[in-house]
Amino acid sequence: MRRWGLPRSVYADRDSIYRCEGVGSIADQLAGKEPQTQFGRAMEQLGVELILANSPQAKGRVERMNGTLQDRLVKALRLEGIGEMAAADEYLRKAFLPALNRRFKVPPTSEVDLHQVVPPGLAEVLSWEEERVVQGDWTLSCAKRVYQLDRQHENLSLVRRKVIVRTLRSGTIQLVYRGTKLRYRELAERPHRRVPSVPPVQAAQSPKPAGKHPWRRFAAGIGQGREFWRKQKEAGAAASRRLSLGNSGRPSLRSGLPTFPRDKGKVKQPAR
Repeated sequence: MRRWGLPRSVYADRDSIYRCEGVGSIADQLAGKEPQTQFGRAMEQLGVELILANSPQAKGRVERMNGTLQDRLVKALRLEGIGEMAAADEYLRKAFLPALNRRFKVPPTSEVDLHQVVPPGLAEVLSWEEERVVQGDWTLSCAKRVYQLDRQHENLSLVRRKVIVRTLRSGTIQLVYRGTKLRYRELAERPHRRVPSVPPVQAAQSPKPAGKHPWRRFAAGIGQGREFWRKQKEAGAAASRRLSLGNSGRPSLRSGLPTFPRDKGKVKQPAR
């Protein structure tokens, strides 16, 4: 691209470098987007169409060219006595590729140059990008590394939002949110969250009513509260004992009065 410009399309085989075999997220599926590899994402940002070969003949072209290069280049390097990477790159650029192109290149049908101008920031596009969610303590982690965002980005409200972690080929890390590069510092480990100590909740106890409370007061033969009903039950039990109605074998009623005994399905009434 630095020599000729940016191509408008790239014709490649269906290798995992160019095609993602996984299933996209629910948000991507709803938006109609297919999962992309890092190479596919970079080509989309550059505006280059990625054409994947479907026929075995198209796949064979790539493999045959790889075989040709591996066979001829290795022998040519051995004949030249080259055993270092820097010398091999120089020989490949200055001698091997020009000779190979003179022999096998095909002239184009049109001489119009359709290459595009390389946009700025090419190193940032040709990188690795991953999305991470900012936690409540303004930290995020990626590849076992923890990053603390700077306080100057508080107006962005980044908590629970997705931030792109970009790793350049030089190893530099960039945190990007909607095109804005964020300031950060790397932490040795994730800070421990402090749980506030909450005093134990005591069960609420209802205060006892005072002696002059209406529940404890009797007036004109009408009582109120538990004390009144307790005395009523005691009075009913005493009255039943005076009547001498006997025991029916059944448990007494809640009022304190015993149940009437039954004889042959009939209820005996007390004598008057």
